[in-house]
Amino acid sequence: MKALYGQQNSPGEEMTFVFQERENLPPTRDHEVKVQVRACALSWVDTKLLSEIKLKKELVPVGREISGVVLEVGSKVTFFQPDDEVVGILPLDSEESGVCEVILVHEHYLVHKPEKVCWAEAAGTLRDGLRAYTALHYLSQVSPGTSVLVLDGASPFGTIAIQLAQHRGAKVISTAHSLEDKQYLERLRPAGARVIDVSHGKIDVAESCLEETGGLGVDIVLDAGVRLYSAEDEPAFKSQLLPHKHDIITLLGAGGRWITAERNLQLDPPDSHSLFLKGATVSFLNDEIWNLSSVQQGKYLDILCDIMEKLSNSIFRPQLDEPIPLYEAKVSMEIVQKNQARKRQVIQF
Repeated sequence: MKALYGQQNSPGEEMTFVFQERENLPPTRDHEVKVQVRACALSWVDTKLLSEIKLKKELVPVGREISGVVLEVGSKVTFFQPDDEVVGILPLDSEESGVCEVILVHEHYLVHKPEKVCWAEAAGTLRDGLRAYTALHYLSQVSPGTSVLVLDGASPFGTIAIQLAQHRGAKVISTAHSLEDKQYLERLRPAGARVIDVSHGKIDVAESCLEETGGLGVDIVLDAGVRLYSAEDEPAFKSQLLPHKHDIITLLGAGGRWITAERNLQLDPPDSHSLFLKGATVSFLNDEIWNLSSVQQGKYLDILCDIMEKLSNSIFRPQLDEPIPLYEAKVSMEIVQKNQARKRQVIQF
């Protein structure tokens, strides 16, 4: 039985991915569930975070969002029975690779999968659904009538965030990084998101958002990273399609909330003063926080259940690539790790 792992030989070096032969699984412990994996979504491996929380190891398990069938349960498992269909996200400290036919998972990381949801969609929606819920419910409290700006709305996360915001009755504005992205966003159902095409670099996002909101500004902003410096000082990997931090601050409305994925965000005193005058807040989106603290475990499982329910009712329609066979997992993971995949990659067994 093979499993996929990431290997980083020295700091700063690109991660390489290898299949390792696995020995037979140990006996199922009290609260563990043995799962036959049917699909596993591939997500970028955050080596820096693993290093910071002292989880750096020679071989890092790859693929954490899984869907599958319960084969066996431990003696104290109460939530599941053999043959149940389940989905879940493996914790950061998991020794198990989701890209493996059979794995052991603690029961508190799994929820039931609705029958009519296919394996690939279940695994492929979990991570983006969790990020969207964290951003829109726990960091910003989206509600009917609020205006939400979703940057790079055609990304897998952007797609789910737009759908969740619209479902909650918010007015959504989104940016598109290419003509294909613009066409994709305009085809999304339910329609209604205002799309700003920034691919030519001629459109001023702040100006467009202020115009769209009658000069009041946007209530909630979900970024996909921001530019911190002028174009010539910005690192080469930073997309010039991303807005500058000053643009975000300019377009925020009074009492607005900026949810950022930019972990190295630097705010100068004038930036802080502008935010102070608006009574606006900045929150950092780290969806791993649910797995780093067990205090909110019940709430976390509720979110996963709600994601599955919305997927079952077609409220969520994820941005997935065609399911990938196991033998292509290594190549696909390399693309994901380089942030070159525009759709969510899912391995199907």
